Amino acid sequence: MMKGLGGLGDMAKMMKQAQELQGKMAQMQDDLATMTVQGESGAGLVKATATAKGELTALDIDPSIFNQDDKEVVEDLILAAIKDAQSKARDKHDEEMGRLTEEMGLPSGVKMPF
Repeated sequence: MMKGLGGLGDMAKMMKQAQELQGKMAQMQDDLATMTVQGESGAGLVKATATAKGELTALDIDPSIFNQDDKEVVEDLILAAIKDAQSKARDKHDEEMGRLTEEMGLPSGVKMPF
């Protein structure tokens, strides 16, 4: 018998786990593209919707804020809502990635390359 071949079983197991991880990561990326979060500003007068990947998909502006004299305020509210949505998208992304790494038995805080 040849010694040292027992490690090949471990290698095969690691390869299988890597393939599973790759499949789960691909599914996670698809899921993040369909999950949405909503940011808002001005007590809900401006709402921005984004995917969990951070892509802005919708903007809802209450018509009551359209006043020529308040142009800068409106611009600030829009920007604040977008930033809020993007922040929530990052949080959702991190939450989902943390869940996946935990399922795979990886230490918490491990950063994946995406």
